[in-house]
Amino acid sequence: QVQLVESGGGLVQPGGSLRLLCQASGSIVEINGPGWYRQAPGKERELVATFTDGDSTTYAGSVKGRFTISRDNAEKTVYLQMNSLKPEDTAVYYCKAGITYYDGSGYVTNYYWGQGTQVTVSS
Repeated sequence: QVQLVESGGGLVQPGGSLRLLCQASGSIVEINGPGWYRQAPGKERELVATFTDGDSTTYAGSVKGRFTISRDNAEKTVYLQMNSLKPEDTAVYYCKAGITYYDGSGYVTNYYWGQGTQVTVSS
């Protein structure tokens, strides 16, 4: 069974750093366009950073220059390095990816979300 599991969230002071991990498990053939999203209380879920074509990346304007998305294909893991954190970065952070796997009769591609990890930036 395919799963995405996030980790690395927590409480950090303004100006601090965190690194989030998104680990994929299961009989995965390929991970496509993985990205990070976040949802703050009372707000809609928004894109934070994502891979687009190949290794190209896109960032929300509010995090550009502070956050970096990266991936380790061999480890089936996507990272989000978050520096210079601000209170407005407080949210539940989710990983999303298109995952191709073999279901016994053919190759299937579906999009999956992780369960989320809480990031709180507060003094």
